Amino acid sequence: MRHMVNADRPVPAPAGLILAPIRAARFPVSGADLAARSSPPYDVIDDDERARLWERDEHNVVRLILPGDDYDGAARTLRAWLDTGVLRRDERPTIYVCEEEQDGHLQRGLIGAVALADPDAGIILPHENTMAGTVADRLALTRATRANLEPIFLLYAGGGAASRLVATVVDTPPQVETTTDDGVTHRLWTVDDPAALAAVAADLLPRRAVIADGHHRYATYRHYQAERHAAGDGAGPWDFGLAFLVDATVSGPQVHAIHRSVAGLPLADAVRLAATAFTVRQVADGGVRPDQLLADLAEAGRGGHAFVVTDGTCAYLLTEPSAALLARSLPAQRSEAFRRLDVTVAHLALIVETWGLADTVDVVAYHHDAPAAIAAAATAGGTALLLNPTPTADVTAVAEAGERMPRKSTLFTPKPRTGLVLRPLDG
Repeated sequence: MRHMVNADRPVPAPAGLILAPIRAARFPVSGADLAARSSPPYDVIDDDERARLWERDEHNVVRLILPGDDYDGAARTLRAWLDTGVLRRDERPTIYVCEEEQDGHLQRGLIGAVALADPDAGIILPHENTMAGTVADRLALTRATRANLEPIFLLYAGGGAASRLVATVVDTPPQVETTTDDGVTHRLWTVDDPAALAAVAADLLPRRAVIADGHHRYATYRHYQAERHAAGDGAGPWDFGLAFLVDATVSGPQVHAIHRSVAGLPLADAVRLAATAFTVRQVADGGVRPDQLLADLAEAGRGGHAFVVTDGTCAYLLTEPSAALLARSLPAQRSEAFRRLDVTVAHLALIVETWGLADTVDVVAYHHDAPAAIAAAATAGGTALLLNPTPTADVTAVAEAGERMPRKSTLFTPKPRTGLVLRPLDG
């Protein structure tokens, strides 16, 4: 999908990283009531979870973000909720401080409207590619609802006035607090003081951000912006998109690996082929403990590329890929930042070159935790491939090189909760 922009009506280019205050729409509830109306992001909700959320509360936000093909129905629902007070608009533009607490980890940032920029401008940097079908779905929903229903998740390196504001605000009682079913506690504070907003704006302007999560939503923002300008609507709220901006150097996310499983590859074959180009060492026989495998993997990863392969019964550690393998499998024209990623070596050097498999979604499956990957491999008689997390600095380095990482490279948690803050685009 391409931007279709009238040459006489180009979209505006922001001067830098801008996070503007918004007149948000929010459910006027807190605690358990808000938890019942919120949801995870749309792209991690399967059919069973969608049905559960739909039935949990007649005002659960899943009715807006996953309406099936009934985009107009989602728009009618949103309008009804706004008209009847189920959702209430802020009286004046506000930036929200948001804190998420999970298992003792605190992630803090700002929610507002980020000025949209072409990736070539080096202001907001993607690190993954997008799929046209997903963008088309989100774009149809945006056209119908005329709203940003979910924030994108941005990381930046700060330590300036914006981060100091966040640190000061979270020492006061939150205006909204809820703990959701996944054990994450979410807290919100509003900031509308003009002097504070000006200090945040000045601090952020020279910085740049990386998209941690929400690549399809950001692509949707930009497509919708292009459409509005092509239609002659000029500058407007579509030049911005709802975003959660987190200083990764102060209170950033936890980073997790996304593991793989290959149903059509028995472990014995995986190990035999890997032994031609990797150092192979057995680490489990007769039963595996996922936590121990991940600990072994983390320790081995301190010295370079490392992977674990297992079928749920036996497990092997793969380290020290040969220089010849890396030379012939990693594209020389790609940046050093891309070539040194574990996930790059896993896909191009191990899966494609060594195992001789196609790097496609019907061959390689993805799992957000090691037990799920191992269970999938055990059920199919295949092989689970466990990886170490990609450091945030490496994600940023690839993005700054203007490149994209292999799909499903990194999982950042906790993700922004959908339903805490919505952004209608009508003022």
